[in-house]
Amino acid sequence: MQHDLKRPYSASDRRIPRTIIQPAQQFAALETAGGVVMLAGAVIALIWANSPWSASYRELFDTAISLRIGDIVDLDLSLHDWINDGLMALFFLVVGLEIKRQLVHGELRDRRAAALPALAALGGMIVPAAIYIIINLGGATGGFGVPVATDIAFAVGVVTLVGSRVPLGVRIFILTLAVVDDIGGIIVIAVFYAEGVSPIWLGVGAACVGGAVIARKLEIRSLVPYIVLGTVCWYSFHEAGVEAAIVGVIFGLLTPAEPFHDPSRIGEAIEEFVEHFEQDEHPVPTQITAYVREVASPLDRIEHRLGPWVAFVIVPIFALANAGVKVSTEGLDQNVFAGVFFGLVVGKLVGVVAFTWLAVRLGVGRLPPRTTWGHVVGIGATAGIGFTVALFVAGLSFDEPDLLRSAKLGILAASTVAGVLGYMLLRRASRSDAPVGALDTVDAVAEA
Repeated sequence: MQHDLKRPYSASDRRIPRTIIQPAQQFAALETAGGVVMLAGAVIALIWANSPWSASYRELFDTAISLRIGDIVDLDLSLHDWINDGLMALFFLVVGLEIKRQLVHGELRDRRAAALPALAALGGMIVPAAIYIIINLGGATGGFGVPVATDIAFAVGVVTLVGSRVPLGVRIFILTLAVVDDIGGIIVIAVFYAEGVSPIWLGVGAACVGGAVIARKLEIRSLVPYIVLGTVCWYSFHEAGVEAAIVGVIFGLLTPAEPFHDPSRIGEAIEEFVEHFEQDEHPVPTQITAYVREVASPLDRIEHRLGPWVAFVIVPIFALANAGVKVSTEGLDQNVFAGVFFGLVVGKLVGVVAFTWLAVRLGVGRLPPRTTWGHVVGIGATAGIGFTVALFVAGLSFDEPDLLRSAKLGILAASTVAGVLGYMLLRRASRSDAPVGALDTVDAVAEA
C-alpha cells in the first residue's frame, strides 16, 4: 500500500488502473492511435448514416446552437458548423504549431533539405487539382481543392504500421511533405474559399493578430490575452467571410518555439532559488515551478496539452460529423466522385513521384539516406490519403447536397485505396532496402 502512495493512482497496481487506465495510456502513446480513433469515428458515422436511424444522424448535426452577447456577438450555427468552424480551429492550431516546429527546428529550416519534399508536395497538389479540373470541365470545377491535401495523421500512421524497416529518411520525408502539403491546403482555403469578404471585420481580425504580435514582443507569457485575441479574431474572420478555422494556423505560427529559460542552466537556477529559500526572502517553490515550466517552449507546452485533445476528441468528432454519407449511386455526380478519387489516388502518386524525380535530376535535392525510388512511390501513394482536410475543403466547396455527398464518397474511397496501396508499396520497398542512385531514371520507378 505504501508503494502505491508514492505513485499516481493511474500508475498503481490496483485493478482499474491495471486493467483499464494503463492499457488506455499505452494505446494513446502509439503513433497510430489518433488515426485509429479517427477511423472509428468515420466508420460509426457511415454505419449510422446508412442505418434505419439515419434521420437521427442528420437531425443531431443540424441542431441549431445560438450564441448571443448583447448586440456585439450573434452566432446562429448548426452543431455541424460549430464543429467545422469552431473545434477545427483548434485542429488547425496544432497544424500551425507543427509547421512552426518544422520551420524552426525541423527539416524546413534547411532550404536544401526541405527543397525535395517541398517540391514533391507541390507536385502532389498541382497534379490532383489538374486531374479534378479536367474531369469536371464545364461542371463543378470549384471542388479542385478537395484532392489537394494529405492527412498527416493517417499518412504517418501508414508508415508506422510498416514498422522499423522503413528508413528514418522516409519518415522525415513524408512528414515534411505532409506539412508543406498542409501549408498549400491552407493557402488554397484562404484564397479560393473566401466569399463576400467584409473589409471592416477583416480589419478587426488583423488588429487582433497585430495585438498578439505586440504581446509577444512585450514577452507577455500568460495565455489569457492570446486566448482572448484568438477568440475575437476567430469571430471577426467568421463575420468577414473568411474561413475562421485558419485563425488557428495564424496563432500557431505566432507561438514562440524557443523556451524563455536556457534548459542547461536549470541546475544553477534551482541552486539560486534554494539559496534565497534559506534566506526566506522569496516564495521559492512557486518560482521553481514557474521556472521549470518555462524551460520548455510555449510551442511544446501548448502542443503537449492540446495535442491529445485534438487527436482523440476533436478530430474523431469531426470525422463523426462529416463522414456520415449515404452510400448509394442515386444522385451521385460521377464526375465529382471520379475527380476526387483519381485526383487523390492517381494524381498524388504521379505528382509526388514526378516532381521528386525532376528535382533530383535538376540537382535541386537528393533522396534521403537509404531511401529508394520504391519508397518514393510508396510515399506518393500514401499521400493520397486526404480525409480530414479534404472533408473540410469539400464542405467549403459544395452547397448542393448531392455534390457534397459525391465528393465525400470519393474522399473515403480514395483514402482507403491510397492507404492500402501505400502500405503495400512501402512494405515491399522496405524488404530489399537497396538504395537507388539519386540520378537513376524513371525506369527505376517503374521497376519498383
